[in-house]
Order: sequence, then structure tokens, then C-alpha cells
Amino acid sequence: MVKWTEEERRIIRGVWEKVDIDEIGEQLWARALIVYPWIERYFGGFGDIFTTTAILNNPKLSALGKVVLTAVDNTVKNMDNFKEMYDSLSRLHYEKIKVDPDNFRLLAECITIIIACKLKAELNPQVQATWQKFLSAVVEAMSSQYK
Repeated sequence: MVKWTEEERRIIRGVWEKVDIDEIGEQLWARALIVYPWIERYFGGFGDIFTTTAILNNPKLSALGKVVLTAVDNTVKNMDNFKEMYDSLSRLHYEKIKVDPDNFRLLAECITIIIACKLKAELNPQVQATWQKFLSAVVEAMSSQYK
């Protein structure tokens, strides 16, 4: 379990309060699929995702981005108890969807990049390091059933 200082909690909440889940949710999977096209194999039921235009205009991807960010929102609100929140989600991705756990890290990188584009200079080295510590803990929780 990760230990959070009060300063880290303040920084994480401060970053997250600037996030618009709807806005960033629309961008999340588009960025992930464009930058990491090999992950498209997990989205067989999402229709045409074989061109940038199709990816950017896919409502299912947009909706899934919002689902992911809502889970992150719940994590920010429950930083001391979120590992249990991810237990069933980790199991689902391990047993049923069969996602390579490295993809959780790639998605966390996409979240950080989108936030960096939004916050610009506000995401200074200390803030970025704290934010990445937080997302690393989320990735670890999502990967828990793979061990």
C-alpha cells in the first residue's frame, strides 16, 4: 500500500480538480490508439477504429474514456482504500478481457500527457512526480490479479 503525505494528497487533488472528465475522456482512447495502435485488438466490438478520423469520432471510445476517468476520480476521492476498488476490475481484465498489464502503464502515460497539455507550466517537476506516483499506484492496483 502506498503512503501519501498531506502535500501529495493536496497536489493530486489539485491536479484532478482541473480535469474535465468529459473533455479528457473523449481524448483518452483516441490518443492511446493512435500512439499505440497494437492495442486495437482489445476493441473488436467498437466498430471502425482503423483510421485516425474513425478513432476520433468513435462514441464508444469516448464513453470508455469517461468510464476510465470516473474510476480515477473515485480513486482520488478514496486514496487510502483504492486497491480494493480495483480488485474486481483487475480480475475482469485478467480473466475475461485478457489485457496485457503493460497497457495500463501506457494508458497512464496518455492520461499524464493529456493533463500536461492542459496544465502546461502548472505541471512542474514536483507536481508531475507526485501525479505519476499516484498513477503508478493505480497501474499497480489494476495489475494486482496478474501476479
